Amino acid sequence: MIKDPEKLTPQALWHSALGLLSRRDHSRLELAQKLRLRQFDPELIETALDKLVEQQWLCDERFARIQVRQHVFKRHGPMRIRMELKRKGVDENIIELALEEDETDWFELALACYQSRFRGREINDIKEKAKRVRYLQSRGFNSEQVRYALETEPD
Repeated sequence: MIKDPEKLTPQALWHSALGLLSRRDHSRLELAQKLRLRQFDPELIETALDKLVEQQWLCDERFARIQVRQHVFKRHGPMRIRMELKRKGVDENIIELALEEDETDWFELALACYQSRFRGREINDIKEKAKRVRYLQSRGFNSEQVRYALETEPD
């Protein structure tokens, strides 16, 4: 769908960007991609994004902190959170800072994730153990966190 070029004004771009940000925070890359899909001029997009950053309506640091909290709530591990934030264009330094600020005990989160899924079910064979390891790895936990979750006795 090609939009009418007369409707692709800087004011329409600004209105569109604010509309997107009013629903939820976005990373700079994410917002730029969405505005490009709406066929706004790339130079106008960059100018608008700079202004949004300047006015603190667009902030990758805030976005990263919010995303970390949301992923922790979903019991996702640090590896998965890193991957998701990188995919959304957040700088690695910002990602590391957001993960450090959150102060989550990743070992206990892995254990909680494991126990919520497998509580009361014994590991009968190597296939079952491998399945559980894969589950925790897919949630973004590293091998040490997975080992801790598997080896800790349930409460």
